Amino acid sequence: MSFDDVADRLAATGARLRAAVPLAELTTLRVGGPAIVADCASTEALVATVRELDAAGIPVLLIAGGSNLLIADAGFAGVVVRIATAGVTLAGDSVLAEAGANWDAVVAATVEAGFGGLECLSGIPGSAGATPVQNVGAYGVEVATLLRRVQLLDRASGAIRWVEPGELGFGYRTSVLKHSDHAVVLAVEFALRPDGSSEPLRYRELAAALGAEEGESRPVAQVRAEVLRLRAGKGMVLDPADHDTWSAGSFFTNPVVPDTQVDAVRAAIATHVGADVAVPTWPVAGGVKFSAGWLIERAGFAKGFPGEDAPARLSTKHTLALTNRGTATAEDLVTLARTVRQGVAERFRIRLEPEPVTVGVAL
Repeated sequence: MSFDDVADRLAATGARLRAAVPLAELTTLRVGGPAIVADCASTEALVATVRELDAAGIPVLLIAGGSNLLIADAGFAGVVVRIATAGVTLAGDSVLAEAGANWDAVVAATVEAGFGGLECLSGIPGSAGATPVQNVGAYGVEVATLLRRVQLLDRASGAIRWVEPGELGFGYRTSVLKHSDHAVVLAVEFALRPDGSSEPLRYRELAAALGAEEGESRPVAQVRAEVLRLRAGKGMVLDPADHDTWSAGSFFTNPVVPDTQVDAVRAAIATHVGADVAVPTWPVAGGVKFSAGWLIERAGFAKGFPGEDAPARLSTKHTLALTNRGTATAEDLVTLARTVRQGVAERFRIRLEPEPVTVGVAL
């Protein structure tokens, strides 16, 4: 596949083609080798481009904010379709955002307009279209609870339709859209609280910072400001000057241990950490959710592991984030992820699962 072949095929789609683009430029981890990139600034161009590439049998990688991707150093042997749509419309008790819209800008627009609902999801990097794919969540709020509908392009039929949340198979940091290439998110619509109050505060740290009881609400602007402060303190708000934010956010999901295995896990924790140590857990259907960050740190991986000279390190602020210190490769990050995952498994009998989507690499 040559650049000229792709250019001829996409001449009428409205996409802007670029050759040999380092994909590190398009991801928050800032790793990833070269690829042909088709920039799509309108939904029409996005749909036409994906349809044309699919018809030609050319591999497609969709990128918007690039905040949840770990791409191989070899790049991608196909066409990267960059979703650069950015429209945001507030109407009545909802917000409609095109898939490429910056997520935090969407949240900010709702807060500035006096609407509640999305404030706890402030500061999360990435695009609006990615939020239902992995059921983005933070501070006790998940996209699944606020989503009204999603507009999808069905890549098999070429049809465009709106789907309800019930069709998306939401789970903890997942949906039927994750790890699937069957559909492309074109737009999302969220329900909002028109009275300017926040979602009920369900996360103890946030409620305490706001001087509130769990379950209470506060003005949305106040909650957004506090969420941004808390996230920044953990290196979870993008800052080009801070290598702790050169990450994919939380690299591992909080593991859910089935009820049948909980006693064995607790026994392993008691052996290595102590029987009287308080372990942060949350009851969930069919099991118990453990804190991945707590497990990583108690397995011997401190903030900043493995040390100052390493190109890939755990964040100096938050053990759950794997970070690029400026010169890391995808292989450096994979090696670090494997080391951490193996250490946690050996000590606590828990296998951590990565949250980012991997392209051309395997953990």
